Amino acid sequence: MSHDLPPLNALRAFEATARLNSVSQAAGQLHVTHGAVSRQLKVLEEHLGVSLFVKEGRGLKLTDAGIRLRDASAEAFERLRTVCAELTQSSADAPFVLGCSGSLLARWFIPRLGRLNSDLPDLRLHLSAGEGDLDPRRPGLDALLVFAEPPWPADMQVYELASERIGPVMSPLFAGYERLREAPATALLDEPLLHTTSRPQAWPSWAQQNGIDARALKSGQGFEHLYYLLEAAVAGLGVAIAPEPLVAEDLKAGRLVAPWGFSETPAQLALWLPKRAADGRARQLAQWLKNELRQPDHSPRLNSR
Repeated sequence: MSHDLPPLNALRAFEATARLNSVSQAAGQLHVTHGAVSRQLKVLEEHLGVSLFVKEGRGLKLTDAGIRLRDASAEAFERLRTVCAELTQSSADAPFVLGCSGSLLARWFIPRLGRLNSDLPDLRLHLSAGEGDLDPRRPGLDALLVFAEPPWPADMQVYELASERIGPVMSPLFAGYERLREAPATALLDEPLLHTTSRPQAWPSWAQQNGIDARALKSGQGFEHLYYLLEAAVAGLGVAIAPEPLVAEDLKAGRLVAPWGFSETPAQLALWLPKRAADGRARQLAQWLKNELRQPDHSPRLNSR
């Protein structure tokens, strides 16, 4: 006689039949046919080498061995149901930890956080900021909101939210504001441009897309992170380059202007999460983010040349 556990399907068929005292009802509960349950019961009896049921009239009666197995399996399956329910509830109650850059968090996400909480009240969102060191493959992070270019990592489920659009911005406080506000984009060739070391290709990429010789651009003050770059632009220190969503609030408030508009890049704002950790909350959040990014932009634009 084998000392291995019987097949789980056979045990499930037996537990349901013994609990309901009916093969037909067990089949209905397990969403299989009457014959399928009968075959599983036969497999179980052959595995154990004992009879678990005997016929009694038109029904079945448990043998002594069947009674012992019924009591043991009922306890085991009830414990499994309880633990699985606890685990499911624990997962549902745990916060959804979303990583994103500090600039994206401060300049786009936080101004919309109240609306997200109102629209998705059951989503317990925890935000984790970082600059290039966030990876949803590591414990403690469920997903990552990031600007990136395809192709996507093979082990990631990626929700593409919106194409990235970047453009030059400056403050009315900037000394060259009046001179530049109505000038063509080529006027920027005479300006020392604010830039960030975290994305050195932003200015050259924008220049190329706008028919400007990127080699003629002049670098001004550099900043380690985009957040500091944009703070410098708001303070009137010069012309910066930025993704449109991150300056949307500043444009609406008039703290910044975008005289030359924004150009689309190959990058996407996307939500990444490991395929092995598929989470329905990520799909819900992705749809909300996509809808939010589709909202009309009412930013002031002085000159789109």
